[in-house]
Amino acid sequence: MTTQALDFGKDKAAAASGFRRSFFPVDLKRPHPIRRAAILKAHPEVRSLIGYDRWTAVITIATVLGQAAIAYGLGHLGLGYWWVSLLVALCVGAFANHAMFVVIHDASHNLVFKSVLLNKMMVILADLPNTLPTAIGFRAYHVKHHSHLGDYDYDADLPSRWEANLVGDRWYGKALWLFFFPLFQLGRLERLKGTVPMKNLWTVYNGIAVFAFDAAILYFCGVNGLLYLFFSFWFSVGLHPLGARWIQEHFTLDPEQETFDYYGPLNTIALNIGYHNEHHDFPDIPWRRLPDLKRLAPEYYDNLKFHTSWLKLWLTFLFDKRYTLYQRVDRSPSTLGPG
Repeated sequence: MTTQALDFGKDKAAAASGFRRSFFPVDLKRPHPIRRAAILKAHPEVRSLIGYDRWTAVITIATVLGQAAIAYGLGHLGLGYWWVSLLVALCVGAFANHAMFVVIHDASHNLVFKSVLLNKMMVILADLPNTLPTAIGFRAYHVKHHSHLGDYDYDADLPSRWEANLVGDRWYGKALWLFFFPLFQLGRLERLKGTVPMKNLWTVYNGIAVFAFDAAILYFCGVNGLLYLFFSFWFSVGLHPLGARWIQEHFTLDPEQETFDYYGPLNTIALNIGYHNEHHDFPDIPWRRLPDLKRLAPEYYDNLKFHTSWLKLWLTFLFDKRYTLYQRVDRSPSTLGPG
């Protein structure tokens, strides 16, 4: 089959007239372990891609220092120029902080160093420009996203039902959801079962490191410098075309495919996070080698639908009523019911 770029501009007349209030219930097994086994059987050379990538550490150090330097420059403009910090954060800082979230993601899979200790230190380093400690909590809950993909009781990536009902299919509801995305994610944790507790010493270390970095930025750069970093964090995960990443990964109009890729130019500065099927199939392959996986096993990826523009997807999500937070697969027993 040939590759198929998704075009959600078609068949809008076929959209449901009412707002559906449930996820797509499925009793199918997670597709990624199945595809992984098939790929390894057909292409055993893929195993050579598994491992670590220490260049990620170099990129992290350079990005953290670069964000600190920008904060220093903007901070010395004075608080009256907060709007300049906002604009620079939208155009530059959001992309830098988003890349650091990808580093946190890879290091959470222990893909930067062989040592678990060094990977934990790496997630904290990448978390410094975010102004709020997020890394260790993400590391704790992200593992369940892979092992329980699409399970409402365990997968923190799946929106809560109250969340989906609140947002509905209104464009402004979806815009507000994206704007407050970090808060909505926090609100999901109370429903989860059997997850790794966030309250541990590493959470404390994460908080100390980030708040100490904030204090240093405030002292050396002033309030405007700290505002720049906060704006960079907030828009890197929220109401910004980069926010389409959260839609791209697992939101679907067709429950037969629950994971989607983004193959577009922003992968270069987003550290290949768009290769999401490849990542779920092989979470032990670092980000720089995911395109190699696709090239080695094209017959397993070329028949999947994918996105080519985060901006287009972002706008489609906002204004196409077919897109709601319920456009997700849920394979939890509570969704499937008895029997």
